[in-house]
Amino acid sequence: MSFMKRHRCYDAVPTSCKLIMFDTRLHVKQAFFALVANGLRAAPLWDSSSQRFVGMLTITDFINILHCYYKSPMVQMYELESHRIETWRDVYLQCWNHFLISISPEASLFDAIYSLLKHKIHRLPVIDPVSGNVLHILTHKRILKFLHIFWRKIPKPTFVGKQIHELGIGTFRNIATVQQTATLYEALSIFVERRVSALPVVDGNGKVVSLYSRFDVINLAAQKTYNNLDVTMQEAICGRVCFVEGVIKCYPDETLETIIDRIVEAEVHRLVLVDRTNAVKGIISLSDLLQAMVLAPAGIDALLS
Repeated sequence: MSFMKRHRCYDAVPTSCKLIMFDTRLHVKQAFFALVANGLRAAPLWDSSSQRFVGMLTITDFINILHCYYKSPMVQMYELESHRIETWRDVYLQCWNHFLISISPEASLFDAIYSLLKHKIHRLPVIDPVSGNVLHILTHKRILKFLHIFWRKIPKPTFVGKQIHELGIGTFRNIATVQQTATLYEALSIFVERRVSALPVVDGNGKVVSLYSRFDVINLAAQKTYNNLDVTMQEAICGRVCFVEGVIKCYPDETLETIIDRIVEAEVHRLVLVDRTNAVKGIISLSDLLQAMVLAPAGIDALLS
């Protein structure tokens, strides 16, 4: 906790990174193709009329567009072809009161973690208050990696040596999963309704066979296969041609330190908690780890606020 309070957001900004920004007048289809081409998951949105950043375009937007307008493989989604980002925001913001959540480079990493978890967002733009420029997009993944780099130089709390089932870190009830026989559209419905970032794909016995994440959905744009969402999850998984993070698992009797090492080294966003028969028992996300390691010792539960 004190380590994160001593370090600024600027300290976690890499010396070199890729950052793209979209004008809200750009067509959403072009924007999503640009995200795929650059291997990115989100981009800040610039409104040229008001001369300010007004939000973020993320994979969530792509999922919501597909879910909102898809009818069948025989009906083209003209909305994806014709909508500009500003048009989509006009439609979407009728349902959601979205505004840009950002942070100053001089703010502490503790404040960044609190903001990410409190607002239930996965990307936090670091904006220079003087120039108004976006310097970086902070994520849970980047912050945990930064902490892990200094792991051996700071005193470790004793609880990192405890087993995960003792600590109760993660989600263990009402886990969002999808059957491998379900359709891709059904998976999108779960993403929208449950607001999760990934779905363990399970067989008829509840055993995990794969993982389908939001990032897999954006690659439907790269493969131009978003016009047929009636395929089964098994077919969708077999049809992936891009990098996938795969199912990285953990067990209830493993220590928190082991789990942190695994999630950082694998560069994934969550671990699927399974028993020895490979049945899904829970999900441990980066949010769960940052809450337990940084905010909980300060008596803050941002996940419930």
